[in-house]
Amino acid sequence: MDEHAARSLLAFAEDAGRGLRGLDANLWRDRLQDGFEDFQAAFDWLLDHGQAGDALRMASTLAEFLRITGCVATGRGWLDRALAAAALDDRLRAAALYENGLLAFWQGADEEACSLHGRSLQLARRLGDRTTVAQALCGLARVALREDLDWARTLCEEALGTVQDTDDQTGRANALHVLGVAAQMRGDLWQARDLMTRRIETARELGDFAAVGAESSNLSMVERRLGNLARAQQLAREALQIAERRGDQWLIPYVLNGLAAIAVETGEFERAATLLGAAAALQEQQGNAWPPDEAPHFERSRAAVTEALDHDQLERAWSAGQRMPSAHAVRHGLAPRGLTVSR
Repeated sequence: MDEHAARSLLAFAEDAGRGLRGLDANLWRDRLQDGFEDFQAAFDWLLDHGQAGDALRMASTLAEFLRITGCVATGRGWLDRALAAAALDDRLRAAALYENGLLAFWQGADEEACSLHGRSLQLARRLGDRTTVAQALCGLARVALREDLDWARTLCEEALGTVQDTDDQTGRANALHVLGVAAQMRGDLWQARDLMTRRIETARELGDFAAVGAESSNLSMVERRLGNLARAQQLAREALQIAERRGDQWLIPYVLNGLAAIAVETGEFERAATLLGAAAALQEQQGNAWPPDEAPHFERSRAAVTEALDHDQLERAWSAGQRMPSAHAVRHGLAPRGLTVSR
C-alpha cells in the first residue's frame, strides 16, 4: 500500500458511499466486499502515516456499507480509531461522531450513543453546521424514544427549525422520520402516517432508496394498526424487495418483524412464528438490538404466537425461522399469503 493507492481507494469509497443509498446499492456493496481487505489496508495506511482526516473520511463514508452488511461493530471500531487521532478537522469530527452515535444506537448502547451525539451537537453548533446539528438532535431523539416521547418530539422539532430556511434535505428527512416514529409510539397514527409519507416522498426525490425502504417498513406498521392490512402488506413487501435488491441486511429483520405482526392479525400463527424466529436470529447475527419502536411489536407478536400454538408447533416454526439464511427468510417473507382474518 502507498499513498496513491490509499487515496484512490478513498475516492472510490466516497463514490460508493453515495451509491449505497440507491437501488443499485448491491453493485457498490459487492465491489466494496470484494476489495474489503484493500480498504482496510488503506484505512490503516492513512492512520499510520499521519492522514487521520482522510482515515476518518473513509470510516464515515463506509459506515453505511458496514451497517447494511451487518458489520456495525466493525464500523464502530474504525470510527473509534480514527476519532482517537489528534488534529482532526472539527467538521469531519462532528459528522463522524454522529455516524458513530447512530451505530451505537443500533447496538442498543444508549449511553454511548447519547455521549457521541452530544459531542457532535456541541461541535456542530460551534461551527454553524446546521445539517449536522439537525442530525445530532435527531440522534438524541432516537434514544429519547425509549423513555420520553415528548422530549424526542421537542428535539426533532428543534432539528426541523434548524434547517427550516435552508435547502438541507438530510436533516429534514431525519427529523420527519423520528417525529413519525414518536407519533406512532404515542398512538397518533394519522399523524404518523402523514409524517412517514412525507419522508418517503422526500427520499424518493433524493433517490435515497435506503430511506424509502426503511420508512415503508415503518409505515406498514402504522397501516396495520389502522386496520389496513392489505396496504400494510403491500408496503412491507415493497420494503423487503428494496432491501433484497440493495443487499440491505440491516433492514431485513425489521421488515420480517412487520410481516410477522400482519400474520398474527390474519391468524397465520405458524408463519408469524417462523418470521419472528428469522428476525431474531438475524438481529443477533448482526449484533443489533431492537429499537424502541420495533421491540413492542416483536414482543406482542411473540406473545400472540406463544398463546396460539402448542409447544411443539411453536418450537418447530420458530426454529425453522432461526435456521433460515437471510435470502431464504426474504423469500419466505415475500411468499404470497391471503388476508382473511381468522374468527
